[in-house]
Amino acid sequence: MGDGARAVREEDAFDVPAVDTWLRAQTSLPDALPEVKQFTGGASNLTYLLTYPGHDLILRRPPAGTKAKSAHDMGREYRIQAGLKPVFRYVPEMVAHCKDDGVIGSEFYVMERVVGTIPGHHALGVDLTPTQTRQLGFTLIDTLAELHAVDPAAAGLSDLGRGAGYVERQVTGWSERYRKAKTWNVPSYERVMEWLAAHQPDDVRMCVIHNDFRLDNVVLAPDDPLRVVGVLDWELATLGDPLMDLGGALAYWVQADDDWAFRRFRLQPSDAPGMITRDEIVEYYVKRSGLEARNWAFYEVFGLFRLAVIAQQIYYRYHHKQTRNPRFKNFWLPVNLLERRCRKIIRQA
Repeated sequence: MGDGARAVREEDAFDVPAVDTWLRAQTSLPDALPEVKQFTGGASNLTYLLTYPGHDLILRRPPAGTKAKSAHDMGREYRIQAGLKPVFRYVPEMVAHCKDDGVIGSEFYVMERVVGTIPGHHALGVDLTPTQTRQLGFTLIDTLAELHAVDPAAAGLSDLGRGAGYVERQVTGWSERYRKAKTWNVPSYERVMEWLAAHQPDDVRMCVIHNDFRLDNVVLAPDDPLRVVGVLDWELATLGDPLMDLGGALAYWVQADDDWAFRRFRLQPSDAPGMITRDEIVEYYVKRSGLEARNWAFYEVFGLFRLAVIAQQIYYRYHHKQTRNPRFKNFWLPVNLLERRCRKIIRQA
């Protein structure tokens, strides 16, 4: 993992000696308490850097006070990565999973740190020419296609998902989530949801999907920024349709020629000079994977709709004063923007 670690927030602190004692029972470590810092970029599970003399580890745990294990299942996240590591080279090495809530008040797991650069929201974090940036874009898609080619059985993950019907479950489930989270200042999305329900294709196949594949979830090699050495944040991974995974990834892919309103809500440096476009990504992915994307408009609309639901669920909590984080105050704006984008794609389909 790369830069971005800061002092631990008081509300997210934990008993460091207790973790150290537990860790020493699992593995050999230098004889010293670790220095602890917190990565603050994430919006869900909490991530910490444990620095021992000559040895860095990463600790992941749910937010303090979390009760719903289904939403922050540390055991599941640990198991996915432990299974993938032998067959997918970009997964961090797992160290140990603690099921005992008594150590820090929740389950957690520890893994080795992947050293390198994690692109930020506004910049890649490395100096690249436009030609190199374009090459990096194709490398990202190679990485995703490599994940989708993993045999779930070889990773011991055949039982990770719910089997056939993935596309249908996603359309139904995310539509229900939006209706429950709707507020007065966002569109109904009913026409979009009706179109998705009417145009959903069958699953193209079942494979391991990341479900949150973004530039800021990859680690670039410290000695070669065109080489990916890590893929992070496996919280949402499951067995599902690879084109749904690609559509979800491209919902975040704001490119240089997008209108100013869409670029305003960019969450990753996908518009860096030279970066490949959404159309180029789809064309390259289908050639790389051997799949067809004749109904690509569906996957594109679904990805944007899913992103809108995520934003609306966060805004719903702010709207109803369940959180006071000022970052969420205007999340209703991209929900409106994404609806217009969905309807434009539907009209052109």
